[in-house]
Amino acid sequence: MVNENVAYALKEDIEQSVEIAESPVKYCSVALSEVIKKGKRLEASVFDVEAKRARQRIEHGRYPVKMIGGDNGVTTSYVCGRFKRIWVEKSDLPIFQPSTITDVYPTPDGYISHKTRTNIEELRVRAGQILMTCSGTIGKLSYVSKTLENKVFSHDLLRINCKISSDAGYVYAYLKSSIGNKILLTNQYGAVITHIEPEHLATVPIPDAPDAIKKRIHDLIIRSYELRDESNDLIDEATALLIKELKFPGIEAFNVNLYRKNANVDTFNVKLSDLKGRVDASYHVPIVDAIVNHMKKFAAEVTTVEDKRISKDIILPGRFKRVYVEDGYGRVLIGGKQLGELDPSGKKYLSRTKHEKLLNKLEVSKNTILITRSGTIGKVVLVPKHWDHWIPSDHIIRIVPANKDIAGYLSIFLASEYGYPLITRFTYGSVVDEIDDTHVSSIPLPLLKNADVQQRINDLALEANEKRYEAYKIEQKALQIVDNDVIFAK
Repeated sequence: MVNENVAYALKEDIEQSVEIAESPVKYCSVALSEVIKKGKRLEASVFDVEAKRARQRIEHGRYPVKMIGGDNGVTTSYVCGRFKRIWVEKSDLPIFQPSTITDVYPTPDGYISHKTRTNIEELRVRAGQILMTCSGTIGKLSYVSKTLENKVFSHDLLRINCKISSDAGYVYAYLKSSIGNKILLTNQYGAVITHIEPEHLATVPIPDAPDAIKKRIHDLIIRSYELRDESNDLIDEATALLIKELKFPGIEAFNVNLYRKNANVDTFNVKLSDLKGRVDASYHVPIVDAIVNHMKKFAAEVTTVEDKRISKDIILPGRFKRVYVEDGYGRVLIGGKQLGELDPSGKKYLSRTKHEKLLNKLEVSKNTILITRSGTIGKVVLVPKHWDHWIPSDHIIRIVPANKDIAGYLSIFLASEYGYPLITRFTYGSVVDEIDDTHVSSIPLPLLKNADVQQRINDLALEANEKRYEAYKIEQKALQIVDNDVIFAK
């Protein structure tokens, strides 16, 4: 009779259909004194379990502890004062936003006038500094090497100087580690902070590891950033070759066919036969025609990206509902804002079980070219080796090159200041800007008269990508040493 009991039968069915959760439930005990300190808050989110464990790990670790900031800390830090920017169309004062510090090759947000009332020299970042975003998305880190040295950044960026210069790589790697970053982003009670000030670093502990370990980590981080600088030099060399071979003038020097040159806004004529179903002025901007006509004059041929000699496929992923899981339980998902980063920060992870069939179609491989297609349009990146099998979001179009002999060249042209207008001309949408795969397939592409120069440009781009892959591996090695020989050392 017991087996016929309805309750028993229901229980048996439930047990048979139970699925193991992809990410385990987190739990911890909280002392009453902590609840009182938190304003008698009882929400679990107020008490970050991982942050508490992270601090305990450092405080009870193998090595004594120092503080990163404060009077006795290993660093000094500062933020610059706020100021009102005077924007100009072009000047010798490009200014960068804090969000770009993690980009391998950051681009300026705009240009400011020398009349801007602030100490410009104070805004410049110096070689050997550690940079940290302190508002908005906080805790992103970069090290100032050749690429960033003397660049002007806005005020809301924490500049960190190590009292012993050879500690910089160690401090950087520690703060970028999962444990160090978790401590950085929370206060002593485990509550997530929304803004970082220099004073906050006085509460962030760091293990005082032996000098030999610190130096080893420092040297690896320095080498990683040297490789990034070298990759940027190769990109610059390839771009310069492209410009020289096609005899491109400066982008602002093109003689565009304006209807009234002295008008307050650009005015131009468009023939009815050239409308192509588009009546939005942005599609017909004269600079596009000027670039295309120039390429036809100096290139061996002007084709399009859809040419089978150029690409195997151009993929616009369909939209899908995402099921996120924690690190270790899913596949890496990267967004358009992260395309410029070597190791995209704030990575999300898609459930393997919920997206198993879809993920195999969305993943990318080395030398695929990615282009952002909505919001900020026209960011271009050549996929490095360590991004193999990662999943770019559905807001990113994939170009699968015909072969590796064209992949690098194609990426250099599309990422150049001459390729950008040819991409963005297709933009449509009243609220959120968009382009699609048919637009990308129609982007004009010049093939050079000198095949050897074109091959050289291609090879430089591929070599640059290899250096970025090496830079990634070296930084990962440094982070591994921080974990194994410092934080979790026995």
